[in-house]
This record gives sequence, structure tokens and C-alpha cells, in this order.
Amino acid sequence: MATHFSPATPARSILQPKLNPPKALLSIRDCYGGARAWKKCQPSTVNVCSWSSAASYVAPPGGAAKFSGNPIVVKKQLLQKRAGTVKAATIEEIEAEKSVIEKDAKGRMEKTIETVRSNFNSIRTGRASPAMLDKIEVDYYGSPVGLKSLAQISSPDGASLLISPYDKSSLKSIEKAIVASDLGMTPNNDGEVIRLTLPQLTSDRRKELTKVVSKQAEEGKVALRNIRRDTLKAYEKLQKEKKLSEDTLKDFSSDLQKWTDEYVKKLDTISKQKEKELLKV
Repeated sequence: MATHFSPATPARSILQPKLNPPKALLSIRDCYGGARAWKKCQPSTVNVCSWSSAASYVAPPGGAAKFSGNPIVVKKQLLQKRAGTVKAATIEEIEAEKSVIEKDAKGRMEKTIETVRSNFNSIRTGRASPAMLDKIEVDYYGSPVGLKSLAQISSPDGASLLISPYDKSSLKSIEKAIVASDLGMTPNNDGEVIRLTLPQLTSDRRKELTKVVSKQAEEGKVALRNIRRDTLKAYEKLQKEKKLSEDTLKDFSSDLQKWTDEYVKKLDTISKQKEKELLKV
């Protein structure tokens, strides 16, 4: 059916609906100062009103809360700076660092065992041995030099030692160093070589020497425990740097204790062996 147009009615008024006065589009309820306040965003301000966080509230002179209209902008760089980056150590990196620490600790423990063994060798038993003179140092032209570096030492029999210096002028200095030592032997200098004859050890002297052995063995154990302490601190440093978990630290500490105990057993073995030599009649 065709639409009839009234000549009194313009075509524009038919095609375009009437615009009613705009009503309040939004009501924002807020509590400010313990009293309720109501504010309506009018159409003229809706298009420019920006929603922002609660930190953007401002208090107008009238007391009612309203939006400041200023959006909060958080820069991406700031978020990245605050968040930071934490790089976790890989298993390979952790094992590499552990290997370095463990190698250093075991090397120091091996040197401790060798030092104790060398000290034991310098304690004379009933049989003569060139190792008994390992700790002797001679004043050679104003500098302390090991006797082994200045002379050839041999044992022609089980009861004596023969010292043949490379420089004959050092004979007096060598003789003086032997007398000043705690070997308890009197050197015989004939102008060419020095002979040392071991006196028979008395029962009391043997017991005294076993006490010396026991003391040196205990000093070695203290050194081993100190190395263990230093190694544990190195592991704890890795844990503080977030490279090790607490459980991994416990595993490393357990391994450390195991091979520390092994070195202590080695020390006990050579200590008992030396005591047996001393007490042997």
C-alpha cells in the first residue's frame, strides 16, 4: 500500500525521528567523608569522561567525589624494570661449579695427608731412613735451604745415615742444623761426609714419640675439617645466589661429608702404622 504524504508535513520530519532531551546516562555512587553523594555524568561530559583507578578520585569543593578524568598510564619499561629478570642456572653450570669446588677441596686434603705422612717420616724409629732428615733446613749463605737440596743422603745399614754434601763448605752449616734439630743424634764430621748413628730407642722414648704422632695426626684432622668448612661455605654461596636449591645443597653437603670421612680414615691408617713402627721392639 502506498504511503500518503500530507502536504503540511515536511518529508524530513517523517524520515527523521524526533530527538528527545537526553536523560542521565549513568549514575555514579560514591561515599565520601562518611556521607553518600550522587553525581550524574551528563551527555556533554560522557564523551570526555575517562574511567581510571580509585587513585584518580579527587574531592571537589562541594564535597562529592568525582573522577579526575586523567587515566593512569603505566609505562612498559617501568613494569619490566620492576619485574626484573632471573636467570636460573642450568644443570651443566651447577655441575661445573661443583666440580671446581670439589677438585680444589680434594687437592687440599691430599696435600694435608702428604704433609702428615712427611712429618711421620721425620720421626725416627729403630731403623735409619733418609726421610728422617726431610725437615732439616740449613742456613746456606744466609738463606734456609732443605738439607736434601744440599747433599746426597743414604743409609748404608739400618742403624746409620751418610750425608755427602755437594758443596764441602756447607759441612759446618749442615752439622750445626742437625745438632739444633730434635733428632737426638750427634753428627760425626770428617771433613768429607757426615755420619749419623741412631741410638737405640728406650721404651720411654718410644712412648713419647707415639704421643708426637698422635698430636700430628690430630692436627691433620683439624686441617681436614677446616677444608670441609671452607667447601661448605662455597656451596652455601651458590645457594644464596639462587643457583642451588635447599635440597641440592643438602645433597652436596652429604657428599662432602662422605669423602671428608674417607680422608680422615686414610690419616688414621698411616697414624696407626707409624705408632706400630715406634712400639715395635
